[in-house]
Parts: sequence; structure tokens; C-alpha cells
Amino acid sequence: MSPDTIHTPQPRRLRLAGIIAAIVVLAIVVAGVATRANESHKLREWTDAQATPSVTLVTPEGGQGGGDLNLPGRLQAYARAPIYARTSGYLKSWKFDIGQKVKAGDILGEIETPDLDQQLLQAKADLASARANEALAQTTAKRWQAMRDSDSVSKQEVDEKTGDYDAKHALAAAAQANLERIQATKGFAKLVAPFDGVVTARETDVGALINAGGGGQELFVVSDTHKLRMYVNVPQNYAPAIKQGETVKLTVPEYPGQTFEGKIESSSSAINAASGTTLVQVAVDNNDGKLLPGGYASVTFDLPANAALFRVPASALVYDGSGLRVAVVDAQNKVTFKDVSIAQDFGKTVQLASGISAGDRLIESPPDGLANGDTVRVIPPKKDGGNGKA
Repeated sequence: MSPDTIHTPQPRRLRLAGIIAAIVVLAIVVAGVATRANESHKLREWTDAQATPSVTLVTPEGGQGGGDLNLPGRLQAYARAPIYARTSGYLKSWKFDIGQKVKAGDILGEIETPDLDQQLLQAKADLASARANEALAQTTAKRWQAMRDSDSVSKQEVDEKTGDYDAKHALAAAAQANLERIQATKGFAKLVAPFDGVVTARETDVGALINAGGGGQELFVVSDTHKLRMYVNVPQNYAPAIKQGETVKLTVPEYPGQTFEGKIESSSSAINAASGTTLVQVAVDNNDGKLLPGGYASVTFDLPANAALFRVPASALVYDGSGLRVAVVDAQNKVTFKDVSIAQDFGKTVQLASGISAGDRLIESPPDGLANGDTVRVIPPKKDGGNGKA
């Protein structure tokens, strides 16, 4: 074999090796470019994802406002009459003590009135004198009228006698009225019960000095306790839910575990500007006398649910220069801010009275800088019942 024949394949091998090397290098370059392109794409996606806020959504709970509303109050006698003296004197006697039942017209006590007795005697004497003068003036007037018919006296003199009789008649009427006034005042010396009830207070005793007038101390208190009333201050938010005629439940400390029923009789139909409440009157039957007037009681109102009220986490609220708002996300994950108003604050959650509707998706903790029209990325809720409810 010649030398040319032996060395001929060597250049071909070199060329083949070069081609293979070039292909490998090209493959490496292509792989590197592809990897860099993929990494660049991932980086852009990551950057875009970081630029879009990630949020967790919650759905408002509708039909809020129902349940029980517990409020304090004081029981009062349905009718309570403090008895004051209408005449001065000294207490002569009393007939009923505290806790005793009385009927309308029963005499609770009697006042001794020596000064008034003398005024009564004087009034009777004044009336007798006035009537005597009236009778004399009447007789005189009739005589002078008879003489006038015979032209024995002038008409002027007859008119004077007639006028004198009219004046004496008026004085007698005034004396009669004064006597009746004193007799009426004397009638108040007996302190009587105005209605059937129980004597719940006696603030006097035999021999005590009694001064007339309502400004003095009450002598007795008569209360009708077969029925009690309770005044409750209901917050303005719940005022529309309180209906006349509805039944409520009451509890008192002296009977733990026992409830009593009452009925809503009326309300003031107005809001007290100082307290922000409306006054509601509850009537309670007390025929057995177990409940005591003046005692503390807790009343429970059964409130119906209100479809217009929604409960949301307090963290969903945004308070800024535009007021109190929530961020709502639509189907395209676009953000819209809505103005809301709070009906009741429960701490971690709040009850909204307006601004949102059922089915709205609210951002639980809106990030700073979020504006209307921004796009957000919704984080799915946790399967273990996390904070958000999408």
C-alpha cells in the first residue's frame, strides 16, 4: 500500500470532527439562548406578578341584625301616686303602713287643723253677717220701690237702694264661696287612697308637723303593682325593629334562671339627641306580686333579620380623605371603591347598613396605594377555612 493511500482519510476525519464540534457548539449556544430567553420570560412574568397586588377576598354575610337585643331597665308601678298634704297642721293618726293593700277612698291618715277650724268658724260668721246685710238691703230696696210708685221719693234714691242691695248680695255670694273653699280645704285633712293598690311608702308619723303644698315631703305613696311598666332606652339603629304589641322577655336578679313576659305598649317615636336612643314602654303583668317596682331588670327583644345589613371584617374598611369605603373586585379583577356606613361595630367585624350588596367580593386588607380601576391578583382561599371567603 502506498503512502498516499494510507494518509488519505485523515483530513476527512478532521473535517468531520470540526463539523461535529461546530454542531455541538451551536447546540450549546442555542440551548443557552433558549434558557436565557425562558429565564427572561419568567423574570418578566415574575416582575408583572409583583407589580399586580395580591389580595384575599371576603364575601359579606347578609341577613344581619336579627337575634336577641338585651338592654337594662327599671321596673315601675303602672300607677304611682305620692300623697301630699293640701292643708297644714299636725298628723292626728295614720291607718295604713307600708306593704298594706288599700282600696280607692280608704283613709290613709288624718291631719289635725286647729288654725283651719278657726278660719272655718270665721267664714261661717262672715257669711251670716253678709246674708243679714243682704236681707236688710233687699227689704229696703223693695220699700223704696213702693214709695217711688207714689212719687214719695226720687228715682235716684230708689236706684241707690237697689244698687246697695245688689252689692250686699254679691258680698253674701263671696262669703258663701269663701266658706265652701275652706270647707273643701278642711276635706283634705283626710288623706285618702286615689286607687286600689299597695302603700309603698309612709314618710310621716303621729304628731308630725304638716305643711300644705306639693313642695313639701310626700306623706304616703300608693302604687298599683298588679301591673308594672318598664322604660327602656333602645339605640337608634334598632328603633325601627321594635314593634308595638310584640312580646319580650325579662329577667331579674332575685329570680335567676326564671323569665317573665312583657308586651311592648308604646314608644316615644322620637330620638333623644343626647343619648341617641328612643324610649320604649313595656307592660308586665304582676298579679302574683313577684316583681317589685323600682327593681333592676334586663329585657330581651327578639329582633328580625334585616336583609339590608351585612357583616364584614373590620380589616376590609378603608378610611381616608374620601371617607369610609370598601374595595370591591369585579369579575375582571378590577377594583371599585364603594362608600359605606356602619350600623354596629363588633370589634373584629362590623355591620354595614349601606354601600354594598349580596355577592360583592371585598378585599379583606386593601393594600396602600390601591385606586379605582386597578387590577389585582386574587389569592385563592385556604382549604383549612382561612380568613378569606372568596
